[in-house]
Amino acid sequence: MEETNPFAIAELVDNPEQRCPVVLVLDTSRSMQGKAIDELNAGIRQFADDLKADSLASLRVEVAIVTFGGNAQAIDVRQGHGAAIAPDPAVAFVPADTFSPPALRADGGTPMGDAVNLGLDLLRGRKAMYKNHGIPYFRPWLFLISDGEPTDQNWSAAADQARLEESLKGVSVFPIGVEKADMGPLAMFSSQRSPAKLTSIGEFQSLFRWLSGSLSAVANSRPGETVTLPNAGWAQIDPS
Repeated sequence: MEETNPFAIAELVDNPEQRCPVVLVLDTSRSMQGKAIDELNAGIRQFADDLKADSLASLRVEVAIVTFGGNAQAIDVRQGHGAAIAPDPAVAFVPADTFSPPALRADGGTPMGDAVNLGLDLLRGRKAMYKNHGIPYFRPWLFLISDGEPTDQNWSAAADQARLEESLKGVSVFPIGVEKADMGPLAMFSSQRSPAKLTSIGEFQSLFRWLSGSLSAVANSRPGETVTLPNAGWAQIDPS
C-alpha cells in the first residue's frame, strides 16, 4: 500500500519504541442499544485512561477500532466523535497517548465476519508499515466483542482466516461474548483460546481494565519474553 499521509508517517517514525497494535472489533448492532452501548463507551474511556497512565504502554500500544452495526467500518479514534473513516492503517491506528475514545452508537445488523476481515486487513497493513520503516513490533491483538450472532454470510470464511493467521502467529484473537451471545460462532474465530463470556453488561469496565493491564504487561516486556496475563476474573470461559 502506498503511504501518502505525511503526518501519519511522521507520527510513526518519530517514536522509536517497539509497537503493540490492537484492533477492537466491536458489536454496535441494534441489540446493543441503551445501557449496553453506554457501558461499552464507558469501558473504552476507562481503557484509554489506563493506557495513558502507563508511560511506556502509552507510547508502544497503538489502537484502532472497527465497529459492526449495519456495516463494518473503521472509526476515527483521533477526534472522539465516532465518525467512520477510510480503512487505511496509516490513519486508523493511533498511539495510546493520543487515543480519543469515540462515542459509539448502536443500530443495524451484525456483520461480524466483515468486521473481522477489516480488522485483519488493518493489522496486516500496519505490520507492513512497521517493516517498511524498520520498527519492531509485538504480535498484534484483535479483540472481538459481540452480544449476538453473525448476520453476514461470509462470517465462517472470516473465522477460518482469523484462525489461520493466529496459527501462523500473525495475530492473537480474543473473542468475547456478552450476556446472551451465541458463543458457538465466536469460538470459531480463535485457534488458541475459547471465547470468554461477560455475565452482564456491567462487566465492560472490568473487561477493559483487564485489556489495558494485559497490554501494559506486553508493552513493558522484552523481546522474546513470555508474558503472564492478568487473571480474567470478569468473565466465564466457555470450555466447548
